[in-house]
Amino acid sequence: MDRRLSTLIEALQRYAVLRGEFTLKSGERSTWFIDTKRAICRPMVLLTTAELVLDVLDPSVTAIGGLTMGADPIAFATATLAQARGRPLKAFSVRKEPKDYGQGGAIAGALDPDDHVCVVEDTPTRGVSLLRAIEAVSHLGATVVQALAVVDRGGQAADRIAPIPFVSLLTADDLGLGEPGT
Repeated sequence: MDRRLSTLIEALQRYAVLRGEFTLKSGERSTWFIDTKRAICRPMVLLTTAELVLDVLDPSVTAIGGLTMGADPIAFATATLAQARGRPLKAFSVRKEPKDYGQGGAIAGALDPDDHVCVVEDTPTRGVSLLRAIEAVSHLGATVVQALAVVDRGGQAADRIAPIPFVSLLTADDLGLGEPGT
């Protein structure tokens, strides 16, 4: 196994996997929860995550982002690392509620109608946040060519966003977890 994936798995298991009784965004109950940001917002883990994302990023992608907050650290770190490696890559956030003042809108950051986009999310279960990001990006006129998750928690995101290609760095099984609720 790639040492970077091992590093990410260890960090997620140490900092992000929580056990107890949780209500998921879907309303379902679970005995475990993955708070991915508790792990990936640590400097070395953020760098490792950005490296792994760049490894699987579609070569046509010119912008990366998704629904705030889940996408923000991934998108901004990946864009920064990409630039350091000579690949210009814009980053953006999709607001949870469109702004109705200033320039308004659902997108914050750098995204243009001619961009090819990878929408990202930290830990989707059903892909709802990915779908909202895809809708906002498409509304602007940009083209979503890929969707990516750090951890695919529920295994339903790929089907819900099809035909957009979906890739996850890890699954709940990789972290020693079963289906949500188990």
